[in-house]
Amino acid sequence: MTTYLRTHRIVLRIGYLCLVLTWMCVPGCRKKDESGPVRQRMEIIKTQGIEMVCIPAGTFQMGSQAGSADEAPVHRVSVDAFLMDRHEVTQAQYSAFPLPDPSHFKDPNRPVEQINWTDALAFCNERSLDEGLTPCYDLDTGECNFQASGYRLPTEAEWEYACRAGTQTEFSCGNEGHLQACAWYKANASQSTQPVATRQANAWGLYDMHGNVKEWCHDYYKDTFYQESPEKNPRGPVQGRERIIRGGGWDSSAASCRSAYREADASINDTCLASDAIGFRCVRNMPPDMPPDIGSDG
Repeated sequence: MTTYLRTHRIVLRIGYLCLVLTWMCVPGCRKKDESGPVRQRMEIIKTQGIEMVCIPAGTFQMGSQAGSADEAPVHRVSVDAFLMDRHEVTQAQYSAFPLPDPSHFKDPNRPVEQINWTDALAFCNERSLDEGLTPCYDLDTGECNFQASGYRLPTEAEWEYACRAGTQTEFSCGNEGHLQACAWYKANASQSTQPVATRQANAWGLYDMHGNVKEWCHDYYKDTFYQESPEKNPRGPVQGRERIIRGGGWDSSAASCRSAYREADASINDTCLASDAIGFRCVRNMPPDMPPDIGSDG
């Protein structure tokens, strides 16, 4: 009888393990564990060898009352599910396409930099075509087809939502005292970029959302946009002179690396104006065969 009970327990344990493994392998973004707002579902896929994180649809409080005037008011924003590169586009990834690497700090594992906004769009389109997806951008106008299946730059709202990963602290890793663990910035970067994914990831598995290089977003910059921003999938003003960059870079102060910090740059078409502290990462819409569960940060 004792042997039978032991065998029965072993069978139950094996069955439970199989159920857990099956659940982990189901594609798509599962709803987060409601017992903790920053628990990561760790849904990671690879496209052409590039890791992307499944970011679930959700709602968060965007902006900061304690930061610069353009970060206010704090307002409720909802975004649809999307996929985001796990780290900034590297020089090796950029050079895999017929695009010259303009980077100052040469290293295949470091982020590509000295990239103007239009060159980032060109990479998005090349990557889309390589995978048989519909490109998002008209390179002559910079207009984006947000319904296309291809790659694009994140909106400012998507970027901050992914960066925060359910947090409302200044940084996704906590306060300024924790920043060196998750970012390469002025205090620890030794005056250059560093290889990607060598600092602590945020709770959703994204690296270098703070520091290393500032990241291009799709949106035009407007200092008062938060006063008029729609709640659902905001995409920035319809026109402007500068585009949003987010996250801070290797030469940034801690304050400039905050999750809510907004910055703008005018090097949209001119490579000569591009900074060696600006790079980017790509996003794409959730594929229809990966239906997401709905998550919310309240």
